[in-house]
Amino acid sequence: MADRLNVLMDELQKRTENFEAALITSEVNRLYFTSFKSSAGLVLATRDEAYFIVDFRYYGAAAKQVKNMNVVLAADFKSELLKIIKKHRVKKVLLENAEITLAEVLRLEAWAKDAGAYFIKTSALDDAINSLRSIKTEEEIRNIKTAQEIAEKAFEKFLPTIKAGMTEREAAFDLEFLMRKEGAQASAFEIIVASGKNGAVPHAQPSKKTFATGDFITIDMGAVYNGYHSDMTRTVALGEASERQREVYNLVLKAQSRAIEQIRPGALCTDIDAVARDFIYKNGYEGCFEHALGHGVGLGIHEKPSLSARSKDVLKPRMVVTVEPGIYLKNEFGVRIEDMLVVTADGALNLTSASKELLIL
Repeated sequence: MADRLNVLMDELQKRTENFEAALITSEVNRLYFTSFKSSAGLVLATRDEAYFIVDFRYYGAAAKQVKNMNVVLAADFKSELLKIIKKHRVKKVLLENAEITLAEVLRLEAWAKDAGAYFIKTSALDDAINSLRSIKTEEEIRNIKTAQEIAEKAFEKFLPTIKAGMTEREAAFDLEFLMRKEGAQASAFEIIVASGKNGAVPHAQPSKKTFATGDFITIDMGAVYNGYHSDMTRTVALGEASERQREVYNLVLKAQSRAIEQIRPGALCTDIDAVARDFIYKNGYEGCFEHALGHGVGLGIHEKPSLSARSKDVLKPRMVVTVEPGIYLKNEFGVRIEDMLVVTADGALNLTSASKELLIL
């Protein structure tokens, strides 16, 4: 059985004894356990063996690439799944919750009934997988770092092209093109380019609005490399910056710096969020920073842990997290600054090297 699945099964047995197998259906978790990307497939892990069930489109490549797991060619997924369940006399199967539709659950339950098995629909499997994925291997950290380096190279090449009259959509398109040229598999998410009043919307979609002198422009971007994501936000000024804009920018930067100083093993994520949030609120901007301070990054752009006011997560070595405070002033402008860090044995290492000095282009 693959190493990660061995660890998963050990973790599941600590969490619950009421299962005999685990069925992994989501694309991102299949990728995590097989290191093979496919748009369809199933991973079934019993206490003794693991199986990766794929159709003819992926079988040849998967049979060569996927190690320590039985790769099964499926004419139809139902037949192969039932064969394995019956072979191992499995009755109780843990099922993912978060990444599955009701229609898929109903279909799987109908299949399992034919084998006298049933699915356990608790959060146990999701919780165990999320826990494993939150702690990165050295190879995963290298992939995330490379993704960040790609994004930063693209960002540096993009900055000199920013000019009045360029639209937010043009800018987002150019950034994605540059990341692809630098080696990105894809953009980590839909790039955010928000200028002027649009910057006051944290997740604004790039529009036809054109850049104008005096605009603050918030750019939230990331690349994908070997399946792993990066995430970075910078806010720049076009032509000039007012005293108020500079004040807000410096407050956000100080809030981020204070939060980054708190990142270390054992730190409560809610406490780190509070450091940045309290600083912003005490300096006259209460209610102007309403999203979470940060999140984990890996095969997904949003993973555990969550750095938020409601989080119960505790930082551990080799977690990769973002720290992205912001101040958003309705009908005026917004500022967000985001770095990505890996938790070390005694603190944190910043994977983001792009300058945080206020750039006036």
